Amino acid sequence: MAEGPTVLRRQIRKAVAHLPYVPRALVLVLRAAGRWTSLWAALLVLQGMLPVATVYLTRSLVNHLVAALNLRDWPSVRASLEVMALMGAVLLAGELLRAATGWVRATQAELVQDYITAEIHKKSATLDLSYYDLSEYYDRLELARSEAQRRPVALLEGLGAMLQNGITLAAMGAVLLPFGWWLPVALLLSTLPAFSVVSRFALRQHQWHLSHKRDQRLARYYDWILSHRDPAAELRLFDLGAHFQGAYQGVRRRVRRDLIALARNESGAQLGAGAAGLVISGGAMAWMAWRATQGRATPGDLALLYQAFQQGLRLMRGLLENVGHLYSDILFLGNLFTFLELEPRLHSPADPEPAPVSLHKGIVFRGVTFQYAGAAGPALQQFDLSVPAGQMAAIVGSNGSGKSTLIKLLCRFYDPDDGSIEVDGVNVRRMRLEDLRRLITVLFQEPMRYHATVGENITMSDVGAGLRATEIEAAAIASGAAQTIARLPRGYETELGKIFGAGAELSVGEWQRLALARAYVRRSPILVLDEPTSAMDPWAEVKWLERFRALAVGRTVLVITHRFSTARSADCIHVMAEGRIVESGSHQELVERGGRYAEAWRAQQRGP
Repeated sequence: MAEGPTVLRRQIRKAVAHLPYVPRALVLVLRAAGRWTSLWAALLVLQGMLPVATVYLTRSLVNHLVAALNLRDWPSVRASLEVMALMGAVLLAGELLRAATGWVRATQAELVQDYITAEIHKKSATLDLSYYDLSEYYDRLELARSEAQRRPVALLEGLGAMLQNGITLAAMGAVLLPFGWWLPVALLLSTLPAFSVVSRFALRQHQWHLSHKRDQRLARYYDWILSHRDPAAELRLFDLGAHFQGAYQGVRRRVRRDLIALARNESGAQLGAGAAGLVISGGAMAWMAWRATQGRATPGDLALLYQAFQQGLRLMRGLLENVGHLYSDILFLGNLFTFLELEPRLHSPADPEPAPVSLHKGIVFRGVTFQYAGAAGPALQQFDLSVPAGQMAAIVGSNGSGKSTLIKLLCRFYDPDDGSIEVDGVNVRRMRLEDLRRLITVLFQEPMRYHATVGENITMSDVGAGLRATEIEAAAIASGAAQTIARLPRGYETELGKIFGAGAELSVGEWQRLALARAYVRRSPILVLDEPTSAMDPWAEVKWLERFRALAVGRTVLVITHRFSTARSADCIHVMAEGRIVESGSHQELVERGGRYAEAWRAQQRGP
């Protein structure tokens, strides 16, 4: 269905609004590959001049050949051979320039892509965790990653092609002008239908990508489920293969149907534009043939006109295609710069207070209220908690009671909506983010499995510390991972994971012990463990707890756990429900009190 004029005007205004992205993209390219870009531009200028030389040499060659055939003398033949030699040199120069340009462009493209990827990674690493709660963020990230790496290079190539073709076209217009002022005008008119098609469908392509970004993300998600290791077991056990194959094909069917319809409409429009261009160019060529029959042009003039007009027509269409691609590239560049313009919402204060080197008072949550974006209710409600320095506190409670939210607020991944969090009497908002996070080591409930060596996995918590082998081994012994490592073929140099080669694979519990070693090796004064023994059997848990108490001496420890056996080793146990602390005390005190903790403890003791 044809677009209404209002919609078209709105889209044109949007495209014009994106024009400032062009100089920004060029600056980005120059930062990434400045010298290569200058060399590439010089090569394009030289290439733009060669077709004009070919056209003039063609006229000279035809005229000399005609003279040689008529006169049959050596000077005419020699002149023809000299022109042919010059034409060969020009053609060879064209091939050399084309090869050099390809090499320079490939180098330039690699540098630009690496630079842009680094910018995207840098931005992603600095944004707050709250962005990951928004589906719009994933849309922006996906568009930036999927399109922006190639679009600046495509924009530069389009501008380069316009420069090269524009130089050649201007010269061709000058060649045609002496034969009739209307020939360059006819050349321009023959390309206007193609320009209309290019501009209209560039807009439609952009609109299509924006309206189908969720479908494209869904297709990649279903593809991941069907081909990745993590979902493989459940996919087979629950016989979900056909279900997700159908889901993937359904999404692809919608995407494919719309793309095919768009391509069909564009092909029809291109056919009509091409036919209109042929009618105009055919009239111009008929006029040139009539002029030759009247003896008002030499055979060389006729060859020159034919080549100039045909090359001009080809170049003009190429320019219009470049304009269409540039238009599309400019629209998509908005995705990259929109993503790069995202800013963290959490900032270090302008005049930060120094973070403590070690804790003397402890950690205090005062009246903290916090609600995730889009959540039905607050995760924490007027939450109060005090953990004295050097002590171990355990947080227990049902799922959804807000336990893991404490970690995110303490690390200042989020700021509370109300209340404050203090470390040794200093509000965490008054510290530099980097200083605050250096105070804390966290073993998350689902720790990362780095596909690297065992030693590298352990040192990921403090990569710049230059840890010695003895320190790494001590952390492995403390976490209970040493026995597992001893069984591996290359010990601490063993590659883990199967993605990049025949690395060793660990069980869930073994991966968790390795993550515990990673937590130990970072000697920060605050240690937070989120379900540290969830993947351990009871025997391994007992041994781990014995080692852990000795290693936690001098550190302030916060343990979030469902296991009462782990909680019992804490100095104080805090029971959470509905975002608040409802009970606190030692294991014995809480059991004697007969509240929530005692009820859950007795239920666990009775068993199923």
